[in-house]
Amino acid sequence: MLNPTDISLFFSKDDPQDIRLGEMVKSVALPDQVDTDSHQGGQFAIVGYPDDEGIELNGGRAGAKLAPDTIRKIFYKMTPPHDWKKNFPFLFDIGNVPDLPSLNARHATALKVVSQITDPGIKIISLGGGHDYGYVDGHAFLEKNIKRSQAIKPVIINFDAHLDVRTNDKAGVTVNHSGTSFYRLKEKFKDAFHLVEVGLQPHCNSRSHWEWARENHIELISLDAVESSEWDSVWQNKVIASITLHTPVFISFDMDGLRSADAGGCSQSWPTGLKLSDCLVFLKRLYEQSDTQGLGIYETSPPLDVDSKTSKAAALLMYNFIFRS
Repeated sequence: MLNPTDISLFFSKDDPQDIRLGEMVKSVALPDQVDTDSHQGGQFAIVGYPDDEGIELNGGRAGAKLAPDTIRKIFYKMTPPHDWKKNFPFLFDIGNVPDLPSLNARHATALKVVSQITDPGIKIISLGGGHDYGYVDGHAFLEKNIKRSQAIKPVIINFDAHLDVRTNDKAGVTVNHSGTSFYRLKEKFKDAFHLVEVGLQPHCNSRSHWEWARENHIELISLDAVESSEWDSVWQNKVIASITLHTPVFISFDMDGLRSADAGGCSQSWPTGLKLSDCLVFLKRLYEQSDTQGLGIYETSPPLDVDSKTSKAAALLMYNFIFRS
């Protein structure tokens, strides 16, 4: 169903005194093909979406289709933390969505794959590709967790300059692109989940989109609010403040939510934006007090990058999610 990841990306120094993450990963079709019992360091499935058609349909800059393997190349050269006190995590790389004839077909394949990972102990890391795949990852996450418990609402937290609540109806034709992901999730799942959007910038969102988001009970936290309160506005948000170890959480991270100094190589980039170092601190604390089941990283564009900074930022987000405490 997926194209296997090129094994040359699984980096090794061939030195037992210098272990790299590329030596800790298994390439498998799906996680149920391996024994994942008793891995105290956690279990993580990595999947790639080498696809930027959704970005182009939304008028963004192409290049994100090259991101999954570029991020992998950087990530698998990293070393595990020297002071890691748990067993090492179990990493399995399940490959990339193939280049099927239509965007909708690729979305359907991706959704089928991530939906088959039903073990709640397996965390999913997805590498876009456009933010239209945020709908795919969010759909699989919500469907699993709404079925498991009606008592606890699952939470999606989106880091982004944009709301991504554009309608997918274009003159009577359905067009699913990178700006429609949360419109689609809200249309399908209504108020069965909480959605919090962090880092929104005023010049990136129309009044009508902002009002639609408010009317559909989306929690909106602007970049100004984050910076002026030193992240207190995020921690004090009613949804985030209510998160416990039993709350299912999915993190959707659009790289254009970061300032261009940290991540200029993405579909759209601004000098203003969230700081990567602040996001990593926030996320690590959030992971320690929630049941964060997945991390989606979208819209890294290697051809637009300088010194691979954006791809490195994406790799650091992966690293922070895996080695979370």
